[in-house]
Amino acid sequence: MTETRRLQSFNRPLMLRILGVLALVVALLWAAWVSRELSEPRQQIVTVRLAETIAAFVDAEARAEQDPEASQARVLAFLQASERAVAEMGADGRVVLVGEAVLAGDAPDATDELRVRIARQLGQGGGQ
Repeated sequence: MTETRRLQSFNRPLMLRILGVLALVVALLWAAWVSRELSEPRQQIVTVRLAETIAAFVDAEARAEQDPEASQARVLAFLQASERAVAEMGADGRVVLVGEAVLAGDAPDATDELRVRIARQLGQGGGQ
């Protein structure tokens, strides 16, 4: 019976030390995970219906029945503005996917933002 008490008294401090070390390791791992989550910028994925936007503009130009050369210049300016607008949308770490190529997912649609940016580019004279 004396050996049993001696064994229990030996195990209790050892067990407390082991639990202390494990608690410290868990706390350090949790702190590392929280630091990583807070320090990494979140990438936002959005889709744009680019083909639909360009097709609508080209259709409007075709129906306008204006000078073909002027119409061609406006279409070219629109295409350049749309390219700059998509690049601008993706400049801050956002991933911009063409909506027509996305088969599934719940990424937000940013087509309206794209149209606003294109209009702003065209309003600035289309040149940068």
